[in-house]
Amino acid sequence: MFAQTEQQFIFFKTWNFIKYYHPDLASGKVNADSLFLANVKGVNTNDDFNSVINKLTSKLNKNFTTPAPIETSKDLMLQNQNFDWFQKNKKISDGNKDLLNNIYKHRYNFENLPKGKLVSDEKEYPFPKTENLPLEYRLLALAKIQGVVDYLFPHKYIMDKGIDEYFSNSLDENSKVNSRKNFEVILAKLVSKFKDSHAFSFYKQLNYKKDIYHMIYLAPFDFQIVDDHILVTHLILPELCSKAQIKVGDKITSINGKSISQIIKEKGELLSTSNREKLVYVLSKYENNLIWPDDLPQKTLELKSAKSNKKVSTKIDMIDTSNKEKYEIIVNYLQDKIKKLESRKITHKDIAYFKINETLGFINNVDDDKIDAEMDSILSSASQKKAIVFDMRAYPDWGGFPYHYIYKYFSPAENYFGKYYKPNLKNIGTFIYKDYDYFPSIPDKTTHNYKGKVFILVNPETRSASEWYSMSLQKIFPQSLTIGQQTSGGDGDLVKVKLPGDYLLEFTGNGIFYPDNSQTQQIGVRINELIKYKDQDILDKKDLEFERVLNDLK
Repeated sequence: MFAQTEQQFIFFKTWNFIKYYHPDLASGKVNADSLFLANVKGVNTNDDFNSVINKLTSKLNKNFTTPAPIETSKDLMLQNQNFDWFQKNKKISDGNKDLLNNIYKHRYNFENLPKGKLVSDEKEYPFPKTENLPLEYRLLALAKIQGVVDYLFPHKYIMDKGIDEYFSNSLDENSKVNSRKNFEVILAKLVSKFKDSHAFSFYKQLNYKKDIYHMIYLAPFDFQIVDDHILVTHLILPELCSKAQIKVGDKITSINGKSISQIIKEKGELLSTSNREKLVYVLSKYENNLIWPDDLPQKTLELKSAKSNKKVSTKIDMIDTSNKEKYEIIVNYLQDKIKKLESRKITHKDIAYFKINETLGFINNVDDDKIDAEMDSILSSASQKKAIVFDMRAYPDWGGFPYHYIYKYFSPAENYFGKYYKPNLKNIGTFIYKDYDYFPSIPDKTTHNYKGKVFILVNPETRSASEWYSMSLQKIFPQSLTIGQQTSGGDGDLVKVKLPGDYLLEFTGNGIFYPDNSQTQQIGVRINELIKYKDQDILDKKDLEFERVLNDLK
C-alpha cells in the first residue's frame, strides 16, 4: 500500500507545481481541479514517477513564449521554495526535470490575475455533512492543503521538518478511511502541523467536532489549566460538585487515567496554535469545552484536595449539553463571567488607560469633521498623566486609534516598527518585502514627546492586528514596558482557502518580523516582563498586570 502512497505524493507535488506555475493552469485557462480528478484514480503501484508526471503533463502546452518576469526586489523570503523533490530525485528522468524547470522559467505572473481574483481562490465542492467524501475528493482536499503549505504559507520553514513525511503518512491513512469522521481527524491533524493560531478556527469547520474533541458533556465546575494540573475555580452546579466532594482550589492531575500533560499534548495534535501558551489558553476556556479526553458521562478525576492537600480519586457526573435546565445555568454563569472580564479596567487619576477593543466609543457619536479635535483632546489629556496603559489583551475594534491617532499625536514622523512580507506574485511560493503603509502620511505632523511611563499589556488573546499594533506602540514609546504572557504568535493578514466538503482553511498569509528580522510567527511580540499567575492569584481573581502597573506608580 505504501508504494502507492509514494506515487500519490509525487502526483500531488507535480500537480501543485503546475497548478501554481504553468501559464495555462495558473491563469485558469485549463482547470487544475479537473486535471487532478481525471487522473488521480489512475495512479497505482505499477506507475513509476515518470509515468505519474506524464499523466498530468502529457496534454499540456509545452511551447512557451513568455519568460518569467524579472525579479527586481532585493528583499525576499526565499526559504520555502524548494524543488529538491524533483531536481534531486534519481527516479525522475532528465526529460521530466527539464520540463518542470522549463515551466518554472516560464511561470505565470499572478500580477495578471483579473481584478477581484485571488491566488487563494478555490472552487467549492459541497457534500452531505455525514457522507464520507469519495476518495478522489479526499485526495483533492489533501493536495490543496499541501499546495497551501508549499506555495501560500509564509512560515513553512518553521513547520516541523518532517512535514513531507507526515503528509505521506496522511495519504496512507486516507486510503483506509471508511467514514467522514475519520477523514476529519486526518484533516485536523494535518492543519495542526501549521502551528499557526490563525488556523485554530479550523476545528469549528468539522461536522464531527463534538466526537473528535469530546465536546458532548460539560463540567459542573469552571477551571483553568496551570502547568500540569486543572485548577477548579468556581462551582457552577454546586450540588453535583459536592456529591463528588470537589471544591474550589482543588487541582485535577488526571482525567480517566490520563495526565493533564498527556491530554494537552494529544489536543495539540488536533488543534493548530502557534505556541503552547496559546494552546493552554484555548483549552482553559470553559466555553470552548475542548479539554476532555473521552465521551464518558462520568469522569474519574485524580486530584489534590485544596482542603487536606492529599491526593484523592473521585467520580464526577458531567452535564449533557441537551439538558436545557442545567445548560441554562451554565450559559448564565458564562455570560456573567465574560461581562465581568470585559469590564475590568484601571481607574487611577495618574493613569490614562486605553483598552484596544473599546476605542471606537471615543467617536461613536462625534460628527466626522470633529473627530480629529475630539481625539486630540483625549490624547492631550492622556499626555498630562504620569503613565499611559495600552491593554492589548483583546482584538482591536478600531484600527484608526493606534494606526492614525496614537501615531499622529505621539510618534516621530517615521515609525518603521516591523517588516511586512506579502506573497510575491511574480514567483509564488516566495514572499516580498512591502514598503507597507506602516504609518499614515500626515502633512505638517507635529510630535508630542511623552516622557511618562508606558505599559503595554499582552497575553495569548493578543493576536494578529493586536500583535501588529503592539509592535507599533513599542516603537512609538521606546521607554514602554511590555508585560504579560506570550502572545498568539500569528500576525499578518488572514488567508482563506476552500477545501472539498465545505471546509474553510484559514491561515497567516504574510511574514511579519521586527526590523532586525527577528521572528514573530510562533513567538509573538517582544515581552519585557513575563507575568506568571499562581493558583492563588487565579482564585483571588487578580489582574497581576494591573497590580504591576499600580505598584510602579506608588
